[in-house]
Amino acid sequence: MTHDQFAALVARLEEQARRHPTVYRIRVLLLAMFGYGYLGLVVGMLLLLCLLTLASIYFLKALALKLVIPIAALTWMALKALRVKIPPPGGRVLRQNEAPELFRVIDELRRNLRAPRFHRVLISDQFNASVTQVPRLGMLGWHRNYLMIGLPLLKVLTHDQFKAVLAHEFGHLAGGHGRVGNWLYRLRTAWVRLLDALEEHRRFGTFLFRPFFNWYAPYFHAYSFPLARANEYQADVTAAELISSRALAQALTGLDVIACYLNEHFWPQIHQQADDLPQPAFGPYAGMGESLVSGLEEVSVSDCLRQALERETTVGDTHPSLTDRLKAIGEKPRMAAPKAGQAADALLGEALAPVTAEFDRHWHEAILPSWQEHHQEVQDGRQRLKELEEEAATREELPLREAYERAQLTERFGTNPQEALAQFRQLHTREPDHPVICFELGKRLLAKENAAGFNLVESAIAADDDLILQGCEVLRDYCWQNERQDEAHAWNQRLVQRASLLEAARAERDSLQISDKLEPHDLPDDVIAELKQAIRAVRGLKKAYLVRKRVSHLAENRCYVLGFTVSPWWRFHSRRRAADVQRRILETVAFPGETFVINIEGDNYRFGRKLRFRRGARII
Repeated sequence: MTHDQFAALVARLEEQARRHPTVYRIRVLLLAMFGYGYLGLVVGMLLLLCLLTLASIYFLKALALKLVIPIAALTWMALKALRVKIPPPGGRVLRQNEAPELFRVIDELRRNLRAPRFHRVLISDQFNASVTQVPRLGMLGWHRNYLMIGLPLLKVLTHDQFKAVLAHEFGHLAGGHGRVGNWLYRLRTAWVRLLDALEEHRRFGTFLFRPFFNWYAPYFHAYSFPLARANEYQADVTAAELISSRALAQALTGLDVIACYLNEHFWPQIHQQADDLPQPAFGPYAGMGESLVSGLEEVSVSDCLRQALERETTVGDTHPSLTDRLKAIGEKPRMAAPKAGQAADALLGEALAPVTAEFDRHWHEAILPSWQEHHQEVQDGRQRLKELEEEAATREELPLREAYERAQLTERFGTNPQEALAQFRQLHTREPDHPVICFELGKRLLAKENAAGFNLVESAIAADDDLILQGCEVLRDYCWQNERQDEAHAWNQRLVQRASLLEAARAERDSLQISDKLEPHDLPDDVIAELKQAIRAVRGLKKAYLVRKRVSHLAENRCYVLGFTVSPWWRFHSRRRAADVQRRILETVAFPGETFVINIEGDNYRFGRKLRFRRGARII
């Protein structure tokens, strides 16, 4: 199901849910039962077949015994396939004796909402809180309930705000009149996770379920989307009634604003220190409490809040936008960061210090390789920039390639961003029609709200198809930021069309089927002569055939097929020998375009038939 099809279906169902909510919910419930019905039908038929085969032993004797074994094996594999293992969410297990106050809050909320108990409470490094049900018997159910709480969340919310977040999450598990809706809300995620597990494991018996769930899981996901969104609103209402609408509004506002701050300021500032430090000398989670809250005062909170309020509700997420969620509970945006000592991380009690230290240690171990790699890259870039600066000082003009490299390095590793822009301007003066230079200068001018960059990016797109995706994205964002929505939508449409074309072209070139149309390669003699020379040097190769695969998308970018043999007529085919020759071909031969390299013996003998009888295909 494409994104447009998904969006159209959701829009139609949302209208249906508004007009006839009861009918819509009944249809979703019946669709959910249909999924379980299919499972029961397959398993029931297999068990019935086993029983009938066993019963037929009286009449068919030995023949029935021969049938029982494969049928019983298939039934066993099908039942085994239903027990696909879905891993639990990651995180550090927190026990009640470590944080009794936190568990008291959890138990109080759970009792008030008549939610099931949690088998595990996990602390994670995510800026989030969630409840997850993991089936112990795969598609057969018997769930374990996990509550995951992000340590960063505890450090930036007050007690009441945190309780409002938990109440929202518990609302998805709550009993009472919303029990069926909550079950359907969780089921839509469960089907998708089970489909992913089936695709990952691919046991023998899964072939009975994969085709059905390849269709059913995405369709149920779309069909139940309006119900899931309504469930999010209902969970907000539950939290507002149980805690307070004010605390929930503060939590929702704070989550969006602080997430923006973390992504745009906190983490970038930490990672930026890798430019000068060979390894991190601090722990980010230890400093994520009061220092983060004080950092919010230094940046423009209003900008992050404006971004959050401008974000619209889309089909990309069942969670409504901040504006719609606040409107539903009758509240306005309320940013209220906790004061010193009032953050919800105090609920961890004595566990706070060791948990924070553990997360900082894990972060340090995980980030160290990439940190050191980045640090070395920066040092190498600075050294290369120094060399180019010294060379530029002794020459009248650097070659174009070196001058372009210097401009990029100046922007990234230099101390004067304006100098980098001046160098790109000089490059454009030297080569005013070079598409890459036009694009790079135009992109930078638009970032500085200089409209002169618009025509430069347009000209780059017109001159080089490889720049269409990047160029459309830059022009779309510029138009959107300058309230030229119609133009922004037009550029986005062109971007989507180009991305779809590239995806379709990639799909054509990612596989080779026996039904594909193969045509003469049409390569010039000098190219074929070089190719022959390179292929003859491959040890173990006997024959080689070259053809062109007919493609519908971006047909000007040719796609070739090289078929080869390794076994003389009097020897048995060896997969190992064929794989070795294929590896040597890929490592040593330069092809004129994208090329499939395939051994046309053994299982691929049908490709051999197609290539051998293609006139002009054999080159060795």
